[in-house]
Amino acid sequence: MTGDAPPGQEVDVPVGWTVVRLDGDLDFAAAPALRERLISVLRRGTRLVILDLSQVRSCDMAGLAVLIGTRRRAREQRIDMCLVAPSPPVMELLRSSGLERCLTVYPDMPGALGWAWCEPAGAAAPEALAG
Repeated sequence: MTGDAPPGQEVDVPVGWTVVRLDGDLDFAAAPALRERLISVLRRGTRLVILDLSQVRSCDMAGLAVLIGTRRRAREQRIDMCLVAPSPPVMELLRSSGLERCLTVYPDMPGALGWAWCEPAGAAAPEALAG
């Protein structure tokens, strides 16, 4: 997993927004480091956390638990969180677990940035991906 943008793929985001690009496997082995990484971005002044999942090869229930826990912590701090471009294996797990209905998921970064730009923090996001 990584928080750094690949060269040429930087995204300009307003102050208070954080884009975290994850890669590799979000599984039991990666869960502790993933949890710490995501908790570290939930800091004062952050309004929105966008998790780019386009390069995630696989995800298991431990990885999903970290995403759900991060969302809960974010909400407690009045921070919005959304998932962007989940890879096919991740999207399949979100669908089969029913979590795509609980998490805000966008098919691409422009969609997430467009919604977030228009909505105040704490506003309910429209369902981004149909099941």
